[in-house]
Amino acid sequence: MRKIARERLDELFAKIAADKTLYLPVDTDGGAQFLPWKEGTALSSALHTVRSPKDFFFPQTENLMAFRREGKKIELIDVRKEQEDFVVFGVRACDVRAFDVLDNVFLKEPADTYYQNRRQHGIILSLGCGKPAETCFCSTFGIDPAEPKGDVACFFSDDELFLEPVTEKGKAFLASLDGLTEACAENAADALKAQTRERMKQLPLADLTTDAFGGDKTETYFRSPAWAELSRSCLGCGTCTFVCPTCQCYDIKDFDTGHGVSRYRCWDSCMYSEFTKMSAGQPRLTQLERFRQRFMHKLVYYPANNDGMFSCVGCGRCLAKCPIHMNIVKVMKTLVKEAQGE
Repeated sequence: MRKIARERLDELFAKIAADKTLYLPVDTDGGAQFLPWKEGTALSSALHTVRSPKDFFFPQTENLMAFRREGKKIELIDVRKEQEDFVVFGVRACDVRAFDVLDNVFLKEPADTYYQNRRQHGIILSLGCGKPAETCFCSTFGIDPAEPKGDVACFFSDDELFLEPVTEKGKAFLASLDGLTEACAENAADALKAQTRERMKQLPLADLTTDAFGGDKTETYFRSPAWAELSRSCLGCGTCTFVCPTCQCYDIKDFDTGHGVSRYRCWDSCMYSEFTKMSAGQPRLTQLERFRQRFMHKLVYYPANNDGMFSCVGCGRCLAKCPIHMNIVKVMKTLVKEAQGE
């Protein structure tokens, strides 16, 4: 484990940014956002960024390829470029777990080479949660915010930053900072970790569990009468899917640039009426069906196909951002009560 004084953070950031593009949470008028570091940039103290760091690996919009036609001849143009190395500092444990969810989708054969290229070049410096929020429930999904994983796990004390390598990539990265950081005891951050775990036990959602959910629960919940009431107030705005660090649905579209055609993909949402719409029609005609699809995927379908891993990481963004205060916690509690006849 290594450490550096908090008063020398700008030196650390400057050292990293000298070789690689460095992104970190920065306060903006719209909330904390991951932005490139430059001299004078202040690290945000916010627990979460408004949008998750999945954008670095699965961006909201992305050009895939281009076409140029001359007569009957069509030229295919590969627009991909080799990604440069970059570093993302301040990724919370929930968002780190979200990368595991996305990896299961994009890196299984055949691997998505656009996503894969970014994953190979990105270095994740995670950050332990000193003060979890009341909307946090990552422990529900087996995530320990005191052990945030990534390539290097970081922990802030009042006057120091501790850095603990997690992967081989992380070890190599920390070795490049030897002249700036100094060695410390391997248990130097243990007191900070213990404090975080104690705080997690005091949160309102500390007792929320996934015991009643999983890959064998399709018959239990699919036809539940509770879906009608739960979905009644849903606006279908898609806010929950756009702030979610694990949602991976996208659409592919072609755009006529005037001198060719650009094919790109962009995030989509299962909450939209035109999601997966085909020439034969719309497979989910009602808001109830679309609402049910989102939460059944998180709690039943995804774990059924991914060795029990849930497609939610308890970050709490949907609790904070839904305009009608509907979220996965309410869905879980309601479905369990209904199934138990309460």
